Amino acid sequence: MSMPIPFPDMKPVMPELIMTGAAAALLVAELVFRKKAVLGLFSILAAVAVFFVLSMSFGETFNGMFISDAYSMQFKVIFLITLILTVLLSLPYLRRERVENGEYYSLLLFATLGMMLMASAKDLIIVYLGLELMALSTYILAGIKKHDLKSNEAALKYFLLGSFSSALLLYGIALTYGLTTTTDLAAIAAQVGRGGTSPVLLLAMILIASSFLFKIAAAPFHMWAPDVYEGAPTSVTAFMSVGPKAAGFAVIGRVFLTAFPSLQADWTAILIGVAILSMAAGNILALAQTNIKRMLAYSSIAHAGYMLLGIIAGTQKGLSAVLTYLLIYAFMNMGAFAVVILLDKGEEIKDYEGLARSHPLAAAAMLVFMFSLTGIPPTAGFIGKFTIFLAAVQAGHAWVVVIAVIFSAISAYYYLRVVRNMYMRERAEATALRPSWSLGLAICLTVLMVFIIGVMPSVVIGR
Repeated sequence: MSMPIPFPDMKPVMPELIMTGAAAALLVAELVFRKKAVLGLFSILAAVAVFFVLSMSFGETFNGMFISDAYSMQFKVIFLITLILTVLLSLPYLRRERVENGEYYSLLLFATLGMMLMASAKDLIIVYLGLELMALSTYILAGIKKHDLKSNEAALKYFLLGSFSSALLLYGIALTYGLTTTTDLAAIAAQVGRGGTSPVLLLAMILIASSFLFKIAAAPFHMWAPDVYEGAPTSVTAFMSVGPKAAGFAVIGRVFLTAFPSLQADWTAILIGVAILSMAAGNILALAQTNIKRMLAYSSIAHAGYMLLGIIAGTQKGLSAVLTYLLIYAFMNMGAFAVVILLDKGEEIKDYEGLARSHPLAAAAMLVFMFSLTGIPPTAGFIGKFTIFLAAVQAGHAWVVVIAVIFSAISAYYYLRVVRNMYMRERAEATALRPSWSLGLAICLTVLMVFIIGVMPSVVIGR
């Protein structure tokens, strides 16, 4: 008589189940509610509900393939903050662009669900499932403006290059399984520790790393970011600039430090090269940009390079620094995109000329975000860079930090160019604004958090 298969413990996956139910409900709710803004508010309520459940979902399930621990929960908090801010940005933007579709909010929730799966994955199969769910949702979101050629081009380019990166990940997983006969991260580490390194194993690790580096838009896997950021709807660009990047760092930290600790010298050398190349390419190419979305795209490539320093450190302090930086980056980058949406068709840097005279509050908010992205105290951006640079120095990578500081100084030129246009240039006609309660709330929240973290870093940094 065969033994019954025990039903898995569902408590660790309760946040994911709520997110799945809410995303599915939104697809049906679109047929009921004529006002699409209701669907956005429902998305925020779903995110808040997941927030409350997170602290009660510790544990492992599905034979150890899925884990809900402090590491994954901190990333999920960042994902949910990103989701809430994106919805607040989307409410006026979708109405203005006349693309209020119920599936938009459902896709945002499905993308967030994929990120949550990635953060909790203890098995390469779960990593792949989460990554594909996130990627497919963002491909569609990038092309949600179906009658906009730029949006169509962005979605197609993102899909084609993203499919190639997914193929690299699958090939890397297949090679890893062939060498270790498992896809469990801890079991892979044990097998590698017993069998030693081999050229094929190094190839598998490089293939897996390449796919993850594509998701965080690190050079030389960054070629998709500027065109996709510019062509995608601005609210989607804001979401992509933070959410998938944070999910990519979640799996990089989990997979490299759990599955390949014995290869740390090898992947550290690779990541150092990628980090330096990302900082160089991002900051230097951003200098020549005239479109603010493209500028922020190259900026995100540079910030990926900074954040890789925490992974390179290979310590608990390094991972904590990455989490801190990602949380700060979420507030300052989402805030910057909120101001971009606030300006009606304000995608060119020259559109910000004279903004301080015509709309001083909007200019002041953008000033805060540009200062924070540069890393000027007392904004949160300074705290983010300080913590991650300190972790890298303490791990013995001081020379890489010196390079990072130099490129960070270079970044001041293109960030402060926006400030110069706002405060030191005049424009014949006043810049048009499209204010709304949700956009105003998003900007106020992000400005407030940038200042709170900058003045009281103990709010996000453990004592």
